[in-house]
Amino acid sequence: MTSNTLSAESKQYIDAGSTAASPAEAAQPANNEIHSGVGVLDKTVKILDALESGPATLGQLVTATKLARPTAHRLAIALERHRFVLRDQHGRFVLGSRFAELAAAAGEDRLLAAAGPILQTLLDRTGESAQIYRRQGEQRVCIAAVERASGLRDSIPVGAMLSMEAGSAAQILLAWEDSDRLHQGLRHARFSSAKLAAVRKRGWAESINERDEGVCSISAPIRNASGQVIAAISISGPSGRMGSNPGHRYAPLVMGAGKYLTDALIKASASR
Repeated sequence: MTSNTLSAESKQYIDAGSTAASPAEAAQPANNEIHSGVGVLDKTVKILDALESGPATLGQLVTATKLARPTAHRLAIALERHRFVLRDQHGRFVLGSRFAELAAAAGEDRLLAAAGPILQTLLDRTGESAQIYRRQGEQRVCIAAVERASGLRDSIPVGAMLSMEAGSAAQILLAWEDSDRLHQGLRHARFSSAKLAAVRKRGWAESINERDEGVCSISAPIRNASGQVIAAISISGPSGRMGSNPGHRYAPLVMGAGKYLTDALIKASASR
């Protein structure tokens, strides 16, 4: 075999390689769908991908995903039960609040890194215990806290689970939820929809003897780079010391702390 023949054969292989798909490419569907090998997971992701574009009826989900109608319905209902999918006021499927909770949990390290100094400053400026709460399902969890060294104080340890039915932090964590979850959260709440409307308007919440008799609290939102409320920063203490109108006295300080942490999260997100 001559060198010319070898060169010709090599050229054929190179030319063939430049046009023929590799085994991995051949296995990849023409529409760039990703197959994990777990069929039900792939179908579920199709539902979520379709909803990423906006609200959809069941018929629209079937058209977008090419899934059989019973399959699309079964998966959408399962996702709804886990709060990955919700219904809007028109009955259409939309992405649910569980994604915001997971995003908040993913960003918790960045929040906690900035939280310590600002909570201590809040304690120094107000003389009251300070906490940060994040929603976790139908409850709220304290993820950071500082306490007064002495005297009467509202002691909330890190990791404590509290109700979403009472307290200024609960008001903050519920006030900016979607309408369905907001109405659901108000069913057993000790505050009203009118009170939450006032919270959204002024940007802070007040609780007097709402969570516990003799305890006051003031809370403000902490937002992520997308503007979603992911946590609430609070101060709390005895009603006798904080007075009958604690919001007027303390709200600017708590709101300032919330804005500081929001700005810190935005900067951290931009630098990634």
